[in-house]
Amino acid sequence: MAKLFTRDELVAQRAIWKAEGRKVVFTNGCYDILHPGHVRLLERARALGDLLILALNTDDSVQRLKGPSRPILTESERVRMALQLAAVDAVTLFDEDTPRELIAAVLPDVLVKGADWAHFIAGREEVEAAGGRVEALPLEPGYSTTNLVDIALGR
Repeated sequence: MAKLFTRDELVAQRAIWKAEGRKVVFTNGCYDILHPGHVRLLERARALGDLLILALNTDDSVQRLKGPSRPILTESERVRMALQLAAVDAVTLFDEDTPRELIAAVLPDVLVKGADWAHFIAGREEVEAAGGRVEALPLEPGYSTTNLVDIALGR
């Protein structure tokens, strides 16, 4: 089962994983309503390395990005669900609008985002400068939290 880390704990753990020669994959997002598209993206990301870190936006960060009606699920609920996912090894939270600072501190071997973010992947420069690679993975058609919310509300 995955473990929840503070930023400092995660940076320290990353150093251990690096010393062990383990390939670390990192992805992030709001994961406001966990859906099959999220799960499949996480499984594909995890397959790119030995460990997968999932960084979740805090509630304040989600609200700044998505508006006052979001998040639908609180950060504590989102963390609890993420910790149960087989593909996820580590979970952490970030309050900034992008995870650039967190990524720069962790410096994963592989940075993954969904293809909808291929135009802007925060942390790309830091990861590539450190010799890592960046992957924009295809999305699962028909799944997005925004679309699911719109359907539920009849929009």
